[in-house]
Amino acid sequence: MPKVEVTGEKVFDAAEGRRLVLAIEDAGIDILHRCGGNARCTTCRVEVLDGDAGPMTEAEASRLESVSERTDQTRLSCQVQVRDDLTVKVRNRLHQKPELGDAGPRPIEWPKDRPLPPES
Repeated sequence: MPKVEVTGEKVFDAAEGRRLVLAIEDAGIDILHRCGGNARCTTCRVEVLDGDAGPMTEAEASRLESVSERTDQTRLSCQVQVRDDLTVKVRNRLHQKPELGDAGPRPIEWPKDRPLPPES
């Protein structure tokens, strides 16, 4: 089972193929996901500091083009399926933006053997 380390927080096991955003949230770590995991916003951004986050979806690449402060390691955690040990830094936290009230709609779970759907 892959291990995910969120810098400054903790290390935890994540089921292979699980969406990274869900693994992070279910580990009790505060992460925004305002569009519900559909690659329509950039609130679930992470920086992948170590490990292979896999290929980027077209929707993710397109959405990240609008992020001026992105790096080569910037990914949308809603589009990453955990397949390898990862070390990440969460970029947007609810405690940093309490005016939002909640993290956003919970992304749906995808079967580990099924790729994420294309943006509709």
